[in-house]
Formats: sequence, structure tokens, C-alpha cells
Amino acid sequence: MMKNYWIALLFLPLVGWSQTKTITLSKQTLQDKIKGGWAGQTIGVTFGGPMEFRYNGTMIDAYQPVPWYDGYLKKTMVENAGLYDDLYMDLTFVEVFEREGLDAPIASHAKAYAEAGYALWHANQAGRYNILHGIGAPASGHWKNNPHADCIDYQIECDFAGLMSPGMPNVASKISDKIGHIMNYGDGYYGGVFLGACYTLAFVSKDIPHIIQEALKTIPKQSAYYQCISDVVRWHKQYPNDWTKTWLEVQKKWAQDIGCPDGVFAPFNIDATVNSAYVVIGLLYGQGDFTKTMEITTRCGQDADCNPSSAGGILGTMLGYDKIPTYWKQGLKEAEGIDFKYTSTSLSDVYSIGLKHALQNIERNGGKIVGDKVYIPLEAPKAVAFEKSFEGVYPTQKIGVGKVLKDEYQFEFTGKGFVLRGETAKWASTSNHNFDMEVYVDGKLMEKAQLPTAFTTRRHELTWNYDLAPGKHQVRLKLLNPVEGQEVRMMDVIVYDAPGKKSTDTQFYRLGNLH
Repeated sequence: MMKNYWIALLFLPLVGWSQTKTITLSKQTLQDKIKGGWAGQTIGVTFGGPMEFRYNGTMIDAYQPVPWYDGYLKKTMVENAGLYDDLYMDLTFVEVFEREGLDAPIASHAKAYAEAGYALWHANQAGRYNILHGIGAPASGHWKNNPHADCIDYQIECDFAGLMSPGMPNVASKISDKIGHIMNYGDGYYGGVFLGACYTLAFVSKDIPHIIQEALKTIPKQSAYYQCISDVVRWHKQYPNDWTKTWLEVQKKWAQDIGCPDGVFAPFNIDATVNSAYVVIGLLYGQGDFTKTMEITTRCGQDADCNPSSAGGILGTMLGYDKIPTYWKQGLKEAEGIDFKYTSTSLSDVYSIGLKHALQNIERNGGKIVGDKVYIPLEAPKAVAFEKSFEGVYPTQKIGVGKVLKDEYQFEFTGKGFVLRGETAKWASTSNHNFDMEVYVDGKLMEKAQLPTAFTTRRHELTWNYDLAPGKHQVRLKLLNPVEGQEVRMMDVIVYDAPGKKSTDTQFYRLGNLH
């Protein structure tokens, strides 16, 4: 009994110490790592830009050259500013924090991104449409309101949350919980939580496998996202010298997208889970070597600019700006003063703003700043809440339509849900016309959808519903206000049913003046 008493007494100080463990960095080191994170992102997206979605469901062969030369960074930033959505999306939220402080409400972040002048796609555009039509966060990112909920979008925008939370993965998760749910849910949201945690841990560790394993603790184990990244870690141990074998394993097990309407029944895959797997492949097999990391991550294919941007940002944070190889920083100085399009912020600006926000975030979460020393409280990563998109539904058919809706159109299907893909906005259109379309399911009005013809405010899909009773359904579309010079183009219908079921009796037929 006395022995147990002394053991307990000795253990108490250890518990207290573990709960208040800190790491000390100089402000100079912290600044170097923040610069490395932002610069690494920029280098990665520039390098992978020419490969973006040119290789879907296939690796990029080693003999395929990917350009990199002095002056390329500035040339790309000036001539192809739209490539940098990985940066100007991040900076949208950074600028809100800078204007309104770290307690800026989620409504401010949602408004800033929804009303920004840049074009968006997938979960970002669906979330923007929802915000502009009165569906606020987190409902704006939920899969029943956003067919792209599991897409990569917040994953490519989460960097700021990690860079402003050094050593504090749970603090980054709280930021991501708010902002990430503007446009994503479930595995799409987890992409941002996980990579954000990787950034936080890259400040305090140089052990990449450790960073990956600890960051994964922020993700619920029952999620497909957790299981996929765990598989990548396991396959890396099984095939430590050949990243292509791990890539093939990912392709066999995890490449089947059931959510994104553009990726269902197609080799195109913008799902966060698979693209995060490519980031992890690049980091693990790159072994801290910037060149190997860039090459491997890019050559995994699919979103081959966003993925090396994420890997480059995390590795740049770990190494610090000064230790990013000179080869990769060639031409960077002349690009650092250029404001990213749609923002008033350059790399040089965000280097200093990023340090300011990180110091504020450290102090408000129990850290201290004494002179040049920054005392950061280290956190044990905790899993965020479990979420699952597209639960109980599975795609069974993709039926081509290829028609223009003139007045009415009707189709039938057997299942429990559908998505009608289509478009109303030509590229770069600034038209102010909004089509009004009534959607009837089994004779009852399901929704009156507003379909903008301006590209930045368009609805990504024409209409959808995942909540129907299993069985045969009739959908009727009625266009209320056709206008000359604008079209509602119907591309195809994706039919959903319960997992394991197949639908075989979908029909399409005309009502009214169609062509």
C-alpha cells in the first residue's frame, strides 16, 4: 500500500509536466518556418501547374519533363494568375483575420470568399452559391446541399490554419471546423484538418513519418480518410523504396469516387482522400528532400498542382525558408513583392502577417513571448467529430442527356437520389440574368432553383436530391423565364441508390419544345 502511494506521488509531477510541455523557438526561427511554408506552397503549385488534371488515373512517367527555370515563378504569377487559387483562397481568410482580428466571425469569412472576384469550382463554388442564396455555414458545405462535399477544396486552403498555429494541431482544427465547413464536410473537411495538423507539427519536428502519424490522430479512425492515409503509411513500410507500388495500391483500393458528379464513372478524381494520399506519398518517399518530394507528389497525377503545393508548404515549414534549396528559390525574390490576384497581399506581406497572427495565436492559447523567445504549448492531437458524406447512397447509373432545356423536360429513374449535371454560364460570363427553374419530383414541387448565367455565381449542378424513398421516381423540370442568348444545358443524370443495388430502367422523354 505504501509502495503504491509513493508511485502515485512520483507520477503526479510527470502528469503535470506532460500537460504543460512547451517548445521554445526564436522569433527568427519561427519567421523562417512561416516563410518556408508560404514559399513552399507557391513553389509547389507553380511547378505542378502544367500537369494539373492532365494525368487522371495514371502516373506521370519519369521521362515526362516538368519545367523549372529562373524567372518561371514571376512569369507564371504574372501570366497565369488563376493558377494560384491555393494561395489567394488562403489569403482571403488571412485578410479577414487581419481586418477583424482572430475572433472574426465565420460569416465574415464566408462573405469574403463568396463575394470575391475569382472563379471557383467544385465544393468552393457550390459553397459560394449556397452562401449567396442564404444557406450559411456549416450547412453550405454539407453533402445534401453540396454534391462536392468530399472534394479537395478546403484541403488546398487549410495552410493558413496550420501556419498560424505552430505546434498546436487542435487549435488549427478549431479554425478548420469553422472555415472548412463553409465548403466541405466529411472526408473533404478532413483533408484540411489533417494537412493543417501536418503544418503545425512541421514547426516542432523534422521526422516526417512522425508528423504524418501524429497529424492522423486528428482524424476519426472510422472515417475512410483515416483508413486511406493509414494504408499509405503501411504500404510505405511494405514498399519503402518504390513509391509507384504504393500509388498502385491506392489506385486499386481508394480511387472510386462516389460523390463528386464530375468524378463519378470517370477517371477524373478531385476527392480529398485520394489527393491527400498523394501528398503523403510525396512526403514519405521524398524523405525530406525537396526535389524528390516535388517530383513524386506531382507525378502521382490528378490534382498535380495542388498536391505539390501542400507537400511543398509542409516541407518548407519543416526545413525553413533558408534551407529550401537554391534551385527551387531561383526567381522567388522577384516574385515575392507581387500581390496575388484578387488580393492586396504578396508573399512578402504574408511572411510578416503570418508571423503576427502566429504570435497572437500562441499567446491566446497559453504560450508566452519573452524577448526573442517564443514558448509554444505543445498539444497532443485529438480527433475531430466523425462525419460521413453520401451515407446510404451509391451511384448506379450515369445517363447522357445532352439537351438544352427550352421549357419542360421529364425523366424517370429507379433509385433514391439523383444529380442533374449541366451548365448555364459560359466561361467568364458576367451576364446578370438568372434562370428560374421549377423541379417537380413525383408531381410535387421539390424546389424552385435560381440558375445564374454569370460564371462566378453559377450553380455547379442544376438540381439534385439524395433523400427520396427507394423506388421509381419521375422528375419534371420547368423553365420559367427563358431568354434569347442564354441556355440551360443538361449534360447527364447520375442516379443514386442504396449501396449494392443496380438501377436498370431509367428513361428520358420530351415534354414541350426541346432540341
